[in-house]
Amino acid sequence: MFYSFFEKIYRKQQLSSLKKNPKVFSENIRLGVGNRFVLDKDLKKVSIGKSAEFRNYTCILVAKDASLEIGDRFFMNNFCSINCLEHISIGENTLFGENVKLYDHNHAYETSPEFKLHPSKFTKAPIKIGNNCWLGSNVTVLKGVTIGDNCIIGAGCTIYKDIPANTQVVNKQDLIFNSL
Repeated sequence: MFYSFFEKIYRKQQLSSLKKNPKVFSENIRLGVGNRFVLDKDLKKVSIGKSAEFRNYTCILVAKDASLEIGDRFFMNNFCSINCLEHISIGENTLFGENVKLYDHNHAYETSPEFKLHPSKFTKAPIKIGNNCWLGSNVTVLKGVTIGDNCIIGAGCTIYKDIPANTQVVNKQDLIFNSL
């Protein structure tokens, strides 16, 4: 009982912070339990279309100088995250299964004179997801990808290159059975 009381307060705080931010535009969004919007004070723009729904325990990160655009009637299922350091756009009537992840960046690294990974430097490229798309559970979309309209991305796929419109992508992973 106490948990649901505090969750309602937290949800109202999240909605209030979205409404108060002059760079955030949204209309009639629905939030589930445990959602987080991490918005840099110097972000470029966040636009969330009408009737967008964020189920439970989702996380939206929009960094300095980045922009996120989400179309009308968008649905994000449990445990999804959007990590936006440059630009991500998602079309109308698009839905995400559980645990979908979007990353418009990678960590920067050097290989010469020796290997060095930079924890706070990134290479970036925008992500564009079209209208009427369905990304199944556990899909990961990496930087620089465009997914055309009317696409279905099967569960467990890692999308690292463009997908043309009207395409279904299936993760062709073979199961190998060995006798014990």
